[in-house]
Amino acid sequence: MKKFAWIAGVILVGVLAGIFWYKFYFVFGDGVKAGSLNYFVKKGVVFKTYEGRVVQEGFQSPTAGGLQSNEFRFSVVDESIAAQLERASGKFVELRYKEYNGMLPWRGASNFVVTEVLTVNESGKADGSALPFDQ
Repeated sequence: MKKFAWIAGVILVGVLAGIFWYKFYFVFGDGVKAGSLNYFVKKGVVFKTYEGRVVQEGFQSPTAGGLQSNEFRFSVVDESIAAQLERASGKFVELRYKEYNGMLPWRGASNFVVTEVLTVNESGKADGSALPFDQ
């Protein structure tokens, strides 16, 4: 009976660890979003995290007959990416991100975590003349 309880306990811990990994560390999706960087701020009570919002061109309607701007809310973990975005407020940016199934408090208040700043357009418009930020 002790051997069965031991094996069942190990299996249970393994299953719970797998569920935790899938919920919080499995990359559900990744991609690129572009738009005007509306705001970027470091905030939080216990865990200070970088949070931002990009307003994309066009509109979306969550309810019939309503209109609202298409916003991409995201978090940033990397300090160097945060420094780039702090200098790009109000400009047109292209951001590479990863989407997780769940958020962790030390990773930010969003399931979307920006991993790279691809381009920043100084004019603030998507006219195709954006240059890589590193230049």
